[in-house]
Amino acid sequence: MNLDYEELREALASRPGALQPPAGYQRAGVCLPLFDRGESKVLAIQKTDTQGYRWRNQIALPGGHATAEDRSLTETALRELDEELGIDRSDIVVLGDLGHFQTATSKTNLSVTVGRWSGHRPLRTDTREIARVLEVPLADLLRLHVSRGFRSRPPEAIGDALVYPVPYARIWGITARILHTLVEIVLDHPSMCRKRPD
Repeated sequence: MNLDYEELREALASRPGALQPPAGYQRAGVCLPLFDRGESKVLAIQKTDTQGYRWRNQIALPGGHATAEDRSLTETALRELDEELGIDRSDIVVLGDLGHFQTATSKTNLSVTVGRWSGHRPLRTDTREIARVLEVPLADLLRLHVSRGFRSRPPEAIGDALVYPVPYARIWGITARILHTLVEIVLDHPSMCRKRPD
C-alpha cells in the first residue's frame, strides 16, 4: 500500500489547531518520517538498552527537547532527525503537524511533525541512543488498528491495550498514541491509500 502524500498534507492542514499543553511541561519536537520502499512505511527507532535510561528499549520516533536556537518545534524535530539518523533537512519534505502529545511520566509535550523522507542516502545512527532502526509498513499498522478494535476510539478509551505488536517490535505508550492519530487520519480518507502496482 502506498500513500497519496499530497492528500495527507491536505488532511493535516484541515485539522483543528492543537490545544496548548498544560503549564509546566517541557517542550519537545519529534518527527514522524514516512517513506516509500516498495510500500509506504514509518521510520522508527528502538532506544538503547541502557541502565537507568528513561526510554530504555522503547520504540520511539526521532526527536528531543527544544533548544533556545530552535525557531520552532518543527525546527527541533528536523534537527533531532539529523542528529539521530543523519537525515539532512534537504532530504525530507514537511507535510504538516500531527498535534501535541504529553508523556505520562516526564511531563514533556511532544509536537509531532510529519515528513516524507526521500530515502536516498544511507542512515547514520547515534549508537549512544539508538539500538536499531525499524521500517514499519503502514499497511501493518492499519490492519492491526482495525483488527484490535482501535478504530474510532480515542487512545484514552483504549488505555494500556493500545499496542501495535508488529512482527519485529511491540509499539506502545506515546509512540502508539501518535501512530493511532496518523492511522485514524488515513482510515478517514480511503482515497489516500493506493494499492501497490502488481
